Amino acid sequence: MAKKAAKGKGNGKPIPKVAVNLELSPVEGEELLDTLQVRFEKNMNRHEGLEWAKIEARLAAQPKKLASINAMESSGGEPDVVGYDEKTGEYIFYDCAAESPDGRRSTCYDGKGEAERVKKGIHPGGNAVDLAAAMGIELLNEEQYRALQKLGEFDTKTSSWVQTPADIRKLGGALFCDRRYDTVFVYHNGAQSFYSGRGFRGSLRV
Repeated sequence: MAKKAAKGKGNGKPIPKVAVNLELSPVEGEELLDTLQVRFEKNMNRHEGLEWAKIEARLAAQPKKLASINAMESSGGEPDVVGYDEKTGEYIFYDCAAESPDGRRSTCYDGKGEAERVKKGIHPGGNAVDLAAAMGIELLNEEQYRALQKLGEFDTKTSSWVQTPADIRKLGGALFCDRRYDTVFVYHNGAQSFYSGRGFRGSLRV
């Protein structure tokens, strides 16, 4: 089921590194909020009963969170609100792009997996765990990924890394998910694997 891991083109020629964009000017911040509002209002099934004005106020009051949202947006994640935590008062954003974010693909699972590739002269675009941390977000776990899939159809042509239990990772493996045949599947690969059709999805609480 697992495919052979892709190598950098040109006998070890590095794949462009995935960039994390946390820089956001006041004007860009307003444009981002406008983009988020349009997406929010277009996809009310993801957040029934929630009000955009309250979400916007929380984002405006937390510039670091808005910067993380910008990193999600600029890498193709199309973040949107998928829930509200009544205990903490936090709104929950997930990457809701139809396919795995195109600005985060060709990445290994984590730094150790990436290092294994680099030692062999193969240079992926980065790794999902470290990139998510740099963006200020958390990698979706399997439960969250399945919850996302209840809101629509995602990753029907691509796949996304998900958080991997420590006992699996200790043995060299990592998990990823996709949707095929109207069913959500969970698979495994070596953590050093990377593909042009696999990125990762994240979550952020605001």
